[in-house]
Amino acid sequence: MSLLAILLMAAQHPAAAAPACTPDHAAMGHCTMAPPPEKPAPEEPTTACSAEHAAMGHCTMDPAPPRHEPNAPGCTAEHAAMGHCTLEAPPPVPAKPAVPCPPEHAAMGHCRPAEAAPPSPMTPDQPVGDAPAPPAPRVDAADRLFGAEAMAGPRARLYAEHGGGRFSRIMVDRAEWRARKGHDGYAWEAEGWFGGDIDRLVVKSEGEGDFGGAVEGAEVQALWSRAIGPYFNLQAGVRQDFGPGASPTHAVIGFEGLAPYWFEIEGALFLSDKGDAAARLEASYDQRITQRLIAQPMAEIELAFQDVPERAVGGGLSGIELGLRLRYEVAREFAPYVGIAWERKLGRTARIARAAGEKASHPAFVAGVHLWF
Repeated sequence: MSLLAILLMAAQHPAAAAPACTPDHAAMGHCTMAPPPEKPAPEEPTTACSAEHAAMGHCTMDPAPPRHEPNAPGCTAEHAAMGHCTLEAPPPVPAKPAVPCPPEHAAMGHCRPAEAAPPSPMTPDQPVGDAPAPPAPRVDAADRLFGAEAMAGPRARLYAEHGGGRFSRIMVDRAEWRARKGHDGYAWEAEGWFGGDIDRLVVKSEGEGDFGGAVEGAEVQALWSRAIGPYFNLQAGVRQDFGPGASPTHAVIGFEGLAPYWFEIEGALFLSDKGDAAARLEASYDQRITQRLIAQPMAEIELAFQDVPERAVGGGLSGIELGLRLRYEVAREFAPYVGIAWERKLGRTARIARAAGEKASHPAFVAGVHLWF
């Protein structure tokens, strides 16, 4: 084969790659291993260069970050604490309006009464509960168009229709049968009135007697009643007695109302046409057991200022009556009841009764009805 042919064949078939030189071949001298590539030195972890290390020449501190301009908008409280920036001065907080300092807050140390706000013209400087009621607002816009004289009549009719009306009520507080030892009896106490919120005409009646016998005593009162407060009325008028014996006429002055704790009380002074004076005081209380079941204790005391022989009454405390009635309101206007009543004559009146052969004490079982309309 010619040299030219050998060169052509070598160009068409390049030499195979030399096998890799392993450490064993290199140890026998068959080949020389290429030096291993140099490995880059591992990077040492960087540590923070403190001021002490920098002073000993161990490291160089990085330059401090640029300081923020004073009052920079991005200056937080943390950055300001590290001296990087200066916080803007906070805007002044508007003072809160002073509020009244009640005794409860002052006792807990939340405020001082001296810091309370001064009273405004709309709230008078008076203790709570003692301030007078504000004046009633007047509806006088029409006066500017039609004049005060032209509106006086319509305004009076408006006031009469709204709050100035006339009302009436009749209440039969007791209409009862009394079972007593030896003889049964009856008793009643009723009242009716007509008028407005301030002035009223009041008619009262009460009495008792025995079945099959005469009325032991009865009376009718006609009174003018005037409101002297939210809960009490002052009354004055006449009283006429009926029954066996003398039936005098009395002048009456008294009161009735609702005392604290919902006690209903009533008192009166009587002066007869013969100059005899007497007094009476009565009190009762409605104790609701349920919305319809009500227990009503009551007490009545009578006093005579002198002896009245024709009526068998002695001077001093002349009598007392105690009772306890349990009623059930079938409707608010109608309530049957049962109970007990005890009458006792006292002092000189009791001695007069015993001298006449009568008993001074009269217990009784009662049953009746309470109604109003």
